[in-house]
Amino acid sequence: MQYQSGFRLALAASAACVALTVPMAAAQTTGGEELAEIIVVGQRQAYRGDVALKDTPQAIQVLDGALLDAVGITELEGALEMASGVAKQNNFGGLWDSFAIRGFAGDPNFPSGFLVNGFNGGRGYGGPRDASNIDRIEVLKGPNSALFGRGEPGGTVNIITKKPKFDTEGSVSVSAGSYDTYRIEGDITGPITDKIAVRINGAAEDAGSFRDTLKSKKYTASPSILMQLTEDTSFSYEAEYVKQEVPFDRGIVAVNGDLGALPISRFLGEPGDGPVEVEVLGHQAQLQHDISDDWSVLIGAGYRDTSFKGFSSDAELAGSRQTLEETGNMLSRQRRYRDYQTEHMVFRGEVSGTFNTGIFTHHLIVGADWDKFEIDQVQLRYRPPAYTAGRPITAANNAIDIFNPVYGSTPTPTATLDNRFERQKAWGVYFQDQIDLTEKLKFRFGGRYDDFDQSIHNRINDARLGNSYTKFSPQTGLVYDLTDEFSLYGGYGRGFRPNTGFDFSGAAFRPEESESYEIGGKYTSPDGRITSTLALFTMTKDNVLTADPVNSGYSLAIGKARSKGVEFDLNAQLPGDMQLYLTYSYTDAEAARDMVDPDFGLSILEGDPLINIPKNQASALLMKDLFFGDNTVTLGGGVNYVSKRLGETGVDFYLPSYTLVKLLASWQPTEQLKLSVDVNNLFDKRYYASSYARSWVAPGTPRTFTARIGYTF
Repeated sequence: MQYQSGFRLALAASAACVALTVPMAAAQTTGGEELAEIIVVGQRQAYRGDVALKDTPQAIQVLDGALLDAVGITELEGALEMASGVAKQNNFGGLWDSFAIRGFAGDPNFPSGFLVNGFNGGRGYGGPRDASNIDRIEVLKGPNSALFGRGEPGGTVNIITKKPKFDTEGSVSVSAGSYDTYRIEGDITGPITDKIAVRINGAAEDAGSFRDTLKSKKYTASPSILMQLTEDTSFSYEAEYVKQEVPFDRGIVAVNGDLGALPISRFLGEPGDGPVEVEVLGHQAQLQHDISDDWSVLIGAGYRDTSFKGFSSDAELAGSRQTLEETGNMLSRQRRYRDYQTEHMVFRGEVSGTFNTGIFTHHLIVGADWDKFEIDQVQLRYRPPAYTAGRPITAANNAIDIFNPVYGSTPTPTATLDNRFERQKAWGVYFQDQIDLTEKLKFRFGGRYDDFDQSIHNRINDARLGNSYTKFSPQTGLVYDLTDEFSLYGGYGRGFRPNTGFDFSGAAFRPEESESYEIGGKYTSPDGRITSTLALFTMTKDNVLTADPVNSGYSLAIGKARSKGVEFDLNAQLPGDMQLYLTYSYTDAEAARDMVDPDFGLSILEGDPLINIPKNQASALLMKDLFFGDNTVTLGGGVNYVSKRLGETGVDFYLPSYTLVKLLASWQPTEQLKLSVDVNNLFDKRYYASSYARSWVAPGTPRTFTARIGYTF
């Protein structure tokens, strides 16, 4: 994977766009004469068709980019705190986005599978997703597999990026905040001819941390182009380049179950490990042809390389090797080196449109896609030996005093823990028809057929394993408009998600299979200023990985989980220039049969909760605009509540509940200039965002201040 050449390519593309966009305003005239009338181009979203969100038989929450900007959100993780039913999961030492929707989280060895413009952006090792080029986020709840394919039954996050426009506009902002955090963002778009528009978007961030010794850097750029080839045909292209340097941080330990024994700033890794380096180079292209006013064809392609390289020093989780319990202060650690690379390629085609059969109106989508995902993993490890009480602590234990850390131990990892190459290839065809049976009653049905092939080359023992299967994922739903403002809906679907790896016999795991039901109601006020959704759901998932009870160190795909709950969302533009956002979710996610945890070999009983899933979550945000002549002042505040969550599977260890308060204020002295400040965790609440085990607990960020200056044109 040629990242240096890829980086040069991205820079060249950006430079070209800059050269083209700088004279945009002047380019509106040529030789003193105005150009022809500019054509405004908009492209459809794949897998969506032309059905309005309010008429879909599932809950859909939309987080607008303007809202994210007003609240000062710079990463996907922060945005999803405003989504109901989305819970933070173990984020692999801060190196990727990981979340559960409606209680189900997916494969903990990979980032969560979110989409970017309908392309899978969660595959690979792309680091925490930056929010600088987000136009909006659609959280599509419930059974989506009939269109999107392989994924979790709880829902799908689809990020829609900012697109080129045929009006010249742009923005730049600079911010500074607590812990020496500095960030700059830039965005410019406009026409270079009456048929071609471009956009450049990027951000750079240099951040300290409340965690001792840690610093991170991030650079991201997204040049894009939109072309009107003919009156009915348009083409778009978007590149993505990301480079991040993030120290691997497993958090703090609970000493004898006490999370308050250490300050949340205490870093128990090794500064000498340096940062993990993450790089991404991606491309997306889409051609749209409007056959008529009612029918369109979409053809798309995506390609994305990611890499993840670096060292880490993590608390040893095996009790027989851990020195902390016996000594009370010395924490033994593993040291690892990881060199992970992925390559993802996808092609898709789709026809969507509307037609009538008698008195019925059909909204039809028919499509197909093909993708290939390759994973190249090398992981080396140094592991401390077994420890017996009373023995002296030596360099071999790679231990650190958790109360008075002295850094500097960096044993060389030589044992090969993982060395494999995996290739996943799949193709699928799908269809969906939503029929207007009457003016008030709408019926949806559809399905997707997938053919999946998986091959794994274990280079340690030269074993070659494979697995192939086909799956059909049906879905159906019903919407009934009680009034013009209020509708009821119900939906059902089945889906699957591949498991990565193999069992003791060398056979690849069977995929997880899911089944989900949802009913709810939606409200939209006549003027569109108030929207709300109430949803009730229940889901089950089979073939969850569990420990093999006979062959130690191996797993079997025999587990089962279930989840049920309630969600509520409200977005309202209220009188008095106020905006209100409310969410609440109740999620009861648990094991559906007795099994054994695959990581620690601990017993999980039917009814035990799933890790990191709070039963109750709620958020509220209220903002008000005040006008003083030509000046605008915006004041706002928000509250985020998360109830207690299981912190380690198979153990009675819970992360406590927390309530965070934030304040924000902005002053706009001119139409172009905006100054803002926000305070997060106003009362400096000590809390814990997620956990993998009692020795890997991620503490939440204490009170922070951020000041920002933005200029638009």
